[in-house]
Amino acid sequence: MMKYCLILLFTFTAVTLAAQPEKGEIRSGNRAYSKGNLERAEIDYRRALEQNPGSVHAIYNLGNVLYKRQNAAEAEKLVSVLKDSLANEVVAPKVFHNLGNYTLDQKKYSEAVEYYKSSLRLNPDDDETRSNLAYAQKMLKNEQDKQGQDNKDNKDNKDNKDDKQNQDNKDPDQDNKDQDKKDQPQPPPSITPQAAQQMLQAIQNKEKETQEKVNKEKAKVLQGKQKEKNW
Repeated sequence: MMKYCLILLFTFTAVTLAAQPEKGEIRSGNRAYSKGNLERAEIDYRRALEQNPGSVHAIYNLGNVLYKRQNAAEAEKLVSVLKDSLANEVVAPKVFHNLGNYTLDQKKYSEAVEYYKSSLRLNPDDDETRSNLAYAQKMLKNEQDKQGQDNKDNKDNKDNKDDKQNQDNKDPDQDNKDQDKKDQPQPPPSITPQAAQQMLQAIQNKEKETQEKVNKEKAKVLQGKQKEKNW
């Protein structure tokens, strides 16, 4: 994916470096890169930037080396300085394409989508960039769907936690009120005057009945004693 862009820029570089003071370092870096010696290429491109800090070719190629060396964040930071200043219609779409690669590698899908779109606006015929854009859009949608589900799960968990906390806070108060009611002395049950009169009459009748039985028993005892005396 990156090799195609680099070959095009290297070809462009060979034609336009004649008047640039950093041309020797850039060419040396290109040779090292072609041989797979990324460490040497990085050194050469950095030396080129020491001679000309604004060299588009040195910045662009060094960004690719950093990306190849698993440092996409630094590559993005370095090459992003070019995105607003490039007027070259050949180099500009490649810069945006590579920035898309750098941000995609960091899982910054939204930014990658925008970089690929910018590249395609300048070069609509680049099928490789279009393919990368489709992939970045798919990954962005997956990320948004996951975030939406996570937010829903977090909201459900929060609602459940709030409900439980509200119930925990409410129950002790209610329990205390119920207990206080139990601890308070209860008033005696109230009865109607008519019921009270009936209860009193029943008690009196019972006492009268009991007294009559006692009197009968006394009478029997006295009778028995009188018979004994007479006998």
